[in-house]
Amino acid sequence: MISASAPGKLYIAGEYAVVEPGHPAILVAVDQFITVSLERTTDMGTIQSTQYGNLPVTWKRENDRLVLDKRENPFHYILAAIEVTESYVKSFGKELSFYHLSVDSELDSSNGRKYGLGSSAAVTVATVKGVLRFYGLQNESNETIFKLAALAHLSVKSNGSCGDVAASVFGGWLAFTTFDRKWVLQQQQDLSVREVIELEWPHLSFKQLTPPAEMRLLIGWTGSPASTSHLVDEVTSKRTQDALAYDEFLAASSACVQEMIRGFEQGDIKKIQEEIRHSRVLLKKMSQTTGVVIETPALTHLCKLAEDFNGAAKSSGAGGGDCGIVIFDRKDGVLSLITAWEEQGITNLPLHVYVKNN
Repeated sequence: MISASAPGKLYIAGEYAVVEPGHPAILVAVDQFITVSLERTTDMGTIQSTQYGNLPVTWKRENDRLVLDKRENPFHYILAAIEVTESYVKSFGKELSFYHLSVDSELDSSNGRKYGLGSSAAVTVATVKGVLRFYGLQNESNETIFKLAALAHLSVKSNGSCGDVAASVFGGWLAFTTFDRKWVLQQQQDLSVREVIELEWPHLSFKQLTPPAEMRLLIGWTGSPASTSHLVDEVTSKRTQDALAYDEFLAASSACVQEMIRGFEQGDIKKIQEEIRHSRVLLKKMSQTTGVVIETPALTHLCKLAEDFNGAAKSSGAGGGDCGIVIFDRKDGVLSLITAWEEQGITNLPLHVYVKNN
């Protein structure tokens, strides 16, 4: 039995702008995981996930291509990750095999509601890592794992930045800029997966950050899941109505995130808090420009209560529900805020930053 895990993530700043190549965001990996397990079989394979009931989806091969026995299936990211990774594996002269693949997730609530912790990214990364290990490729770099998972997301037509993928791969606090997806898709037309992986992707960057020792992250969940892909689609379709405002948002977001990165480098919690508040203002302004609801009334309430207890707060990720994040200096106000949240139906998610032991 081979197994591999990948953590969930939260966006700290730079949402929406990060979908444009070269525009930075800051993310953090959290200590809740998706685990993928593979067990060798002979004539057919299966995929099974506790998230989608216990009935496995079975698959076979036709000329080394993985083929499902059902047309409708909930496993698009897993399948894409297997296909991309096995294409990479074959370039090393490995013979493809069959296996049972099972998925166990900690990233959703007990009743299956999503917390917004990036389960699609985590399951993709865990699958890539699991398949690599299954075929004996144990020592691939973080960047290779990221690129394989990113190619899987592109094949599913994901419209995100793959920042959540990066957080799941690298762990900890991460500054990230996405790649030029048109360029990558163009390379795929002429090159193998391995050749594309080995290229330097324009604008792609990763920078791990060290938080100030006294900084504390608190996460509140509003109880209303949101669809990231739907919200990004909405913003994408409406930004053309005011291209100047969108360009101003991109520039302001980049400046805000760069200042926040400096706050990390200088160990300056107040600077980080200041830019958290600045990022919230920028997102609210873009929301007004596009008409897309990012900060719901519940998220506004979450942030107001946090500010009452000296925390700097904003929505996390695409917004529209899901989580808000709060940055505190030491533990001032944390317990009082958690109590206030509970009284208002906001759940404190007792998560911690997950740092990989490299």
